[in-house]
This record gives sequence, C-alpha cells and structure tokens, in this order.
Amino acid sequence: MNTVLKIVLLLGLTSNTVMAKNILDKLTVAPGFELSLFASDVENARQVVVSKKGIVYVGSRKAGNVYALIDHNSDGVADKKMLVAEGLNMPSGLAMKDGDLYVGEVHRIIRFKNIDTQLKNPQFEVLYDALPSERHHGWKFLRFAPTGELIIPVGVPCNICAEDERFGRIFALNVETKQITTLAQGVRNSVGFDFHPSTQALWFSDNGRDMMGDDIPPDELNRVTKEGEHFGFPYVHAGAIIDPEFGKGKKIADYTSPALALPAHVAPLGIHFYNGKQFPASYKQQLFVAEHGSWNRSKKSGYKVALASIEQGRVTKYTPFITGFMQDETTYGRPVAFAELGDGSLLVSDDYANVIYRVSYKKN
Repeated sequence: MNTVLKIVLLLGLTSNTVMAKNILDKLTVAPGFELSLFASDVENARQVVVSKKGIVYVGSRKAGNVYALIDHNSDGVADKKMLVAEGLNMPSGLAMKDGDLYVGEVHRIIRFKNIDTQLKNPQFEVLYDALPSERHHGWKFLRFAPTGELIIPVGVPCNICAEDERFGRIFALNVETKQITTLAQGVRNSVGFDFHPSTQALWFSDNGRDMMGDDIPPDELNRVTKEGEHFGFPYVHAGAIIDPEFGKGKKIADYTSPALALPAHVAPLGIHFYNGKQFPASYKQQLFVAEHGSWNRSKKSGYKVALASIEQGRVTKYTPFITGFMQDETTYGRPVAFAELGDGSLLVSDDYANVIYRVSYKKN
C-alpha cells in the first residue's frame, strides 16, 4: 500500500495553534517543572515514540494517521509535521526497534523499515495479521520487551463478557518467528505498559468495567510476576469485587490483585518509568500515569497525569503531577501517553486538545 506524504509547517499562529496554547493557561504542573507545547495540530495524538535521530512519531485512533514531528533546531518545539500514513485502522500504538517503526492497528502489526530515512516515500510491510478485527477495545499500545519480543494487548470486545483466548490478554510476539505467547490474562483493556528499568518487571494499566455505578470497580495498575498470570477479569475486579454477572463460584484469592487500585473510571492509559537525567534524582525509575478521564461518570474523574512512587515493587505514593485538564466539569484536554526526548524532557500526548506537551525541569 502506498502512503501519501504531506508536510505541514507548524509555525504560524493558526486558530488551532492559539487554542492549543490557551490550554497551557489551564494546566498546573508540579513545582520546579515547566510545561510547554512541543507540537500542536496533531489530530487525535495517542502513543509517542522517539527515534535515535530525535524524530518523534505519533499514532492516532479515530484519525487513522501516523505522524512524524521534527525539531530541526532542537529548541524543544517541533517545526515540521509529516504525515507518514493515513487511512489506517486505529493506528494508536507505536514502537521503535533498530530504526524500524512498528504500528499497531486493530487487526494487524505493520512495519516501516528504517523510517527516519524513508520519510519522503514511506512504505510499510505487514508483519503480523492474525489479531482479532473487533474494534471495541481493539486499539493498541505497543512496546518492546527487554528480551526483544513485541508486546501487544488485545482488549475484550465488550463492557463485560467471557471471551475466548484471543481477547483479554497481553501477548508477546517474536517478530522473527511470529510465535505469540500470553504474558497476562484476565485483562479487560490495557492501553499502557512499561518495563521497570532495573527489575524488568512488566507493569500495565487496566480499565475496569462500566455499569456498576460511579465508584466501582476500581481501575488498576498491575505488575506481572509470572508468565500467564490471571488478573481476574471478568470474574473478579481489582482483587476485591466479585462480578455480579460472571463471578458466581469464583474466589478472589485465585486471581492477582493490582499493585494499586485507582478510583473507578479514571481510565489510566499510558504509563512510563522515567529513566532520563534531566529530572531530579527522586523521579528516576518512578512511574508516570496518564489518567485519560471518565466518559460516563455522573461527575467526571481522572483527567490528570500522576506519579506513582515505586519502592521494591510496591506503590508507596500516588500524587498528581499535571492537573487542570478538566475544570468545573468542562474538559480541556485528555492525557494519553509518554515518551522521553534525548535531553531527558518528557513528552505527553493529548488526543482531545490534539497536542504534544513537553515537560522540562527548571534547574537553578
């Protein structure tokens, strides 16, 4: 399939750019940090990855696009946006390895080889096409494991149901042999995970079921301790609640409890262990969490970036880091995912405001 290449300069105060800059006035970041716009007019920005050359690639869900953002003068602001691909099937998830860009559509994984050198005429190959085609909870988040496998989640095609082994799991794909194995099961809808830089344990977010009320069940942060571990869905939620429809005869103790039970419906998406050198030492290997925010709660919840402090595999503290995406029940933005630039600053995507924020630390 040929892709169409379009180049759009991000300089200039278009109406969308002005709107994007206005959101910065709404947001508050932790003391000592600065929040700026790395890029605006990035429609439905979802997962973000950075190549070794510093080119920022961004997936989308509803827009169906993959973008490349280039900061030629390294001033922390992208000055060129390139449309790498369009018309894809919810290409939300991205991963980079050995210069190749991997894109997760609902039903398949595609690969752009040596993407940084192919931006004038990007072409992709289909790497793996045996994923389910159901679009409900079908959009992806991708990341390579330290051992080299591509990690792929497949959510359940429902609010609550007991599906076959193709769904409700986090898989590991060997990109050479195409062999796929289950890392975690009983996972309703994970759209974010990361490996701890030291222990290499897989942590992931999971979005709990709807229609049990405003305050239950909790959303989850989970840690995988063994291959094939079962995290309860659809029988047990957050290691504490038996499902009224599917939990009959099930025991809470038979399933893994979350590392942290979050408030219901805050919708944790991307998570990221900070491993850069710009932020204070206390942030090293600590977990950033993007709470995308509720969609059907009577009073909105979530809509923030938080920091989970991790010590010896346990969450010891959970504190707001960026707030203001929702104020007085009005939504201004919805954070999605993270990536680090080479200077240690942190990028945060927002699929509601259509922007990429840059978080930097103000050194004294």
